[in-house]
Amino acid sequence: MCGISLIFSPHAAALTAPLRQMTSMIRHRGPDDEGYLLRTGNMSPTVYYGDDTPAAAISAALPWQPKQHVADANHTANLAMGHRRLAIVEPSPLGHQPMSYANGRYWITYNGEVFNHVELRQELEVLGHTFVSHSDTEVILAAYAEWGPRCLERFNGMWAFAILDTSSDTVFLARDRFGVKPLYYNKTNAGILAFASEIKQLTALPGWKARANIQRTHDFLVWNVMDHTDETLFDAVYQIPAGHYTVIDAGQPLAKLKSDGRLETTAWYELKPGSYTGSYEDAAAEFKHLLQDSIRLRLRADVPVGSCLSGGLDSSSIVCLMHGQLQGSTDSAQSAFSACSDVASVDERAWIDMVVQQTGVTSHKTIPDLDQLFEALPDMTWHQDEPFSSTSIFAQWSVYRLVSGSDVRVILNGQGADEILAGYHVFLAPRLTGLLCRGNFPELIREMRAMKRELGYSPMYALQRMADMLLPPAIRQSLRHMVGRPSSMNNNWLAPSYLNEIATQGSAGAVEQTSSVQALSLSLLKARHLPMLLHWEDRNSMAHSIESRVPFLDYRLVEFCLSLPDDFKLKQGLTKRVMRTAMDGVLPEAIRQRRDKIGFATPESVWMKEKAPEQFRIALKKAIEQSAGILTPNALDYLNEVLAGKQAFSFLPWRMISLGAWVERFNVETA
Repeated sequence: MCGISLIFSPHAAALTAPLRQMTSMIRHRGPDDEGYLLRTGNMSPTVYYGDDTPAAAISAALPWQPKQHVADANHTANLAMGHRRLAIVEPSPLGHQPMSYANGRYWITYNGEVFNHVELRQELEVLGHTFVSHSDTEVILAAYAEWGPRCLERFNGMWAFAILDTSSDTVFLARDRFGVKPLYYNKTNAGILAFASEIKQLTALPGWKARANIQRTHDFLVWNVMDHTDETLFDAVYQIPAGHYTVIDAGQPLAKLKSDGRLETTAWYELKPGSYTGSYEDAAAEFKHLLQDSIRLRLRADVPVGSCLSGGLDSSSIVCLMHGQLQGSTDSAQSAFSACSDVASVDERAWIDMVVQQTGVTSHKTIPDLDQLFEALPDMTWHQDEPFSSTSIFAQWSVYRLVSGSDVRVILNGQGADEILAGYHVFLAPRLTGLLCRGNFPELIREMRAMKRELGYSPMYALQRMADMLLPPAIRQSLRHMVGRPSSMNNNWLAPSYLNEIATQGSAGAVEQTSSVQALSLSLLKARHLPMLLHWEDRNSMAHSIESRVPFLDYRLVEFCLSLPDDFKLKQGLTKRVMRTAMDGVLPEAIRQRRDKIGFATPESVWMKEKAPEQFRIALKKAIEQSAGILTPNALDYLNEVLAGKQAFSFLPWRMISLGAWVERFNVETA
């Protein structure tokens, strides 16, 4: 796992200084190594080393050997590449980047892991390719040389990379299927086009000014969504969409830019669920096989691999399956990392200890502290690049801080399981709505009765949620406002210029109206939920120089789960049904049958309403001042109503606090 920087200039320019600054800003993503490439016109690239480049990488006789310190690069260039390396696979100097292939024709800067690189290497060797290293990076280069952009279809992993082809004078940029790894870009007023792993790197560009994107700021505050489009909360800062690539002419780097600064990109992957026709028992067996194989691939590393463990179904399944695969191997020692709480309602130590007792893994626990939350807020804001929706992100931050104190450098976690297996209770309404629309009234009645019996959901609640799925937007908004749920009405804590949502394709308000389980899964995977989770996961893990891997987002498993009938995943109020069956004999039985869901949560309601209400008031007052006009004084009235019990608890006050910290940390212009 690493961090990348890439700069294009239509005219030869002094790119070394901004390149070095962009790359040094993400040292946390790769403290083990650094490398640089500069190219002027169509001349051969020159590669350089930096202060963190290991001496062995400088002295090694490699085709991509750097021979000069980047401080000595005083010439102008049209193209500049930077790389920070976290050495996970092939930690020797052979893994140094930028890396070249085919006698210097191809050069790459790459962030991610292609887990099936062993199998791809064998296939490519049969086709005549030879390799210097055992890295997945060199396999990517050979695959691109052999298959061009279609090589992406063969990769199983997570990635964001840029490949320079010196023969065609083009740069190929690509992002993985689900956007696990980030890739941002921005064009400056001076005509420089830059790409980066993190938005903060773009602040190093000459003439940079941070301006708020009004629409996306509204979406974050009102709807609690971000990353649901290719835009960010920074105006004119975009991201290559998940499952897309672009090819840039290095001689005319701005040719593919549209008038609004967006790049023309090509979708190379589209999630199109099939229709499973086998039995439920066969589906459970296939699910287990696919998850086991996904974990097998994601255990490939030349450093210790551990896992997050919340005590829930997803993380516990990963820990138990890892344990089964590691037993008897030389890497059998296994560590699990958990966030706990002194507040019983969100503390999962009893569940965590069940898994620890069954597997014998070494358990590491941390208890996120409220005072530490506010102390860490500036650093967390800097690493996250954008404001974040709740203090649960701090719990995850605390877990990765705990991991960084161990010898573990890779963590497996359960992101994506809820989205592909109907694990959230929000799936209940589409399940009922689907039965209603198909006229299956007997099954609808049985499901409503089961939801009341198992989950305490009344028939009236079920009817309200079905209406929310089916009513026209205008009526739905009015009803949402009447019952106190998020809506676009009467948000008087927002400045007038931020108040009214602009109707745009993929807008947050439209995303959640889905009438089937499969449609909601697609929505959560592509827009409404998973992109945010992956954003937070990437920044929290990389802030502590830890690589995070997500077995449930192996594309084979995702496509399989989305092909299953609704009742294989959700039936009689039981979520993740096929997974529970598949994990019979693998998980502690109490966890396999567990119905509640917490995850890496903090007791935010208790903190806000009982332990430290004045601390939250002070933080929100500061946020109103920091927000430079986005938040009005009515924001404090809203918090006071929550504290007094006149408004239901929500994460909105925290979003306001986080937004204020973001505006101040990045000096964001808001008007």
